[in-house]
Amino acid sequence: MFAAGSNVAGTLRTQLTFRDATLNDIAVIASLQNAAAGALTARFGAGHWSSLVTERSAALAQRHARVRVGRSGKRILTVVRLATKKPWAIDASYFTPVKRPLYVTGLAVSVAHQGHGLGRLAMEDACEVARTWPAGAIRLDAYDSPAGAGDFYVKCGFKERGRTVYRGDPLAYYELLLE
Repeated sequence: MFAAGSNVAGTLRTQLTFRDATLNDIAVIASLQNAAAGALTARFGAGHWSSLVTERSAALAQRHARVRVGRSGKRILTVVRLATKKPWAIDASYFTPVKRPLYVTGLAVSVAHQGHGLGRLAMEDACEVARTWPAGAIRLDAYDSPAGAGDFYVKCGFKERGRTVYRGDPLAYYELLLE
């Protein structure tokens, strides 16, 4: 494990490169997402965040979203999904009206590399991709619980737009305007 701010962690941040995922990445993406879910479950107990993905669902994600991976060398360390279709748990009335919103429908960072700024770099890449899409905003929801990533998204420049409960899960909505 790297200490935050260590030379190794800093080197990893500068060596992280981003690209669109390919079908060859599916097994690694599913494994990374499942490990992240397992770490959340170990830390916060079972919850909706404990859901595991299959390789089939990882492949479907690439059909319905733009999946970006962050790599150091050949190792995939981050995964972000950007979709044009509004996820079922998001109520658009909470957000600023824009012509073309994008939705982050998933972010995962390798468990061994969490806390070193890689998630922030992945979100910066997502913002660059969104600007060239072009999109007017990035929207997302996060669990409104200790397992949620709301504070992380605020540090990435997102603004909280509201809170709700959907199917028993407390959610907070976040938005980053790009226009």
